[in-house]
Amino acid sequence: MGQDTSIHRYLNEDIGKGDVTTNSLLGKEDVVLKAVITAQEDCIAAGLDEAEEVFHELKVHVMRKILDGEPISKGTEVMTLQGSAKGILAGERVALNFIMQMSGIASTTHALVKKCKRLNPDIKIAATRKTTPGFRHFEKKAVAVGGGSTHRYGLDDMVLIKDNHLLLVPSVTKAIKKVRSSGYAGKLEIEVTTQEMAEEAAKAGADIIMLDNFDPDGAAKAYRAVKKTNNDILVEISGGINEKNILQYAKQADIISMGALTHSARSRPFHLTVLGIVEDQEAKRAKKLAEELSKDIGPSKSSK
Repeated sequence: MGQDTSIHRYLNEDIGKGDVTTNSLLGKEDVVLKAVITAQEDCIAAGLDEAEEVFHELKVHVMRKILDGEPISKGTEVMTLQGSAKGILAGERVALNFIMQMSGIASTTHALVKKCKRLNPDIKIAATRKTTPGFRHFEKKAVAVGGGSTHRYGLDDMVLIKDNHLLLVPSVTKAIKKVRSSGYAGKLEIEVTTQEMAEEAAKAGADIIMLDNFDPDGAAKAYRAVKKTNNDILVEISGGINEKNILQYAKQADIISMGALTHSARSRPFHLTVLGIVEDQEAKRAKKLAEELSKDIGPSKSSK
């Protein structure tokens, strides 16, 4: 199936040795189909780039009607397809999985960003590394499409000292100094669980301080304490944040990070409908020629 791209891997996972159902029905023959993918509810569209790539991989012609990031309503046609029946049916599930899952994440993110920015126009709603193994790139991309921040893609992106790291170096100040002395020149973030730890991290020179599992009152106090020490330090709040309580934290945070954006977003329903079989030009010409020949060699007229 050509170059081993990530899309190719997902197709290979689903198709395996071949689509036995379609192959059993069509055998060595194939037909050209026309199909359409339609949204089944209002949402923010995402994953259409990936779906298009799926069908291109299978030599199916795609006509896009919507761009990723557009708000769409129920019944919107997002793309039409024309090509091999074997290609369209082989790519259907993989393409829809991309669109449905990524649209769910983008829609959830968009709604939370919109809600929080009413209270704090500068706030960022960020994803975490709580993603599906092998699908992180697409889930993070969907967060960005929905207006969110991707945060760290992986462990090599940025230093983030967490509680388990502090078991290795059991001091906020010493841990920050050890990272700085290692030659690392990027942003340094540290996770804290008390206001005292937050203040210590601010004085030790952290760039970002993550308040982990703070209640709204405690988060507000720690936020003010950090900003009093150094107003340039970013305060991130994480742990237990959801759609119901997020507004209680929005005013006392520069960043709110949520695993729920990727691990709990409800996928949005889309459907692929086959509109019918399309005769190719060669078949049309053959049919027309047969009809013309049939007229020419019709029953002979009796001589007078």
